Amino acid sequence: QLQLVESGGGLVQPGRSLRLSCAASGFNLEHYAIAWFRQAPGKEREEVSCISVSGGSTDYGESVKGRFTISRDNANNAVYLQMNSLKPADTAVYHCAAQGSCPGLRLSHWGQGTQVTVSS
Repeated sequence: QLQLVESGGGLVQPGRSLRLSCAASGFNLEHYAIAWFRQAPGKEREEVSCISVSGGSTDYGESVKGRFTISRDNANNAVYLQMNSLKPADTAVYHCAAQGSCPGLRLSHWGQGTQVTVSS
C-alpha cells in the first residue's frame, strides 16, 4: 500500500514562497514518478507538476510554469515543490501522488494533503 505524506503548507502573502515536501511511508520513492496536484474549494483537482523516475524530466501546469520547481532527493526519500511568487489563485490543498510515469496512472492513495493559503 503506497502512502505519501505532504507537509510544508501554510499561510503566506502574495509574492512570497513556500516549499512543500512529499515523503513516502514504508516504501522507496525512487522507483516512482511523483506528481503534485492541488484542489481549491469548489474546483476539480488539477495536476501542478510531475517529475520522472530519473528526475531528468519535469512537467508543469501552465498556471505555475516559471514559478514552481519540482525536485527529488532520493537519498532522503522525498520530493519537493518549491513555489515562488505565490498568488491567491494558488490557494488550495496540495497532494502528491506516486505514478508509473509522467503522465501516468496514480499508484498511491491520496493522503491528507497540505493546505496552502495565499492571502494578504
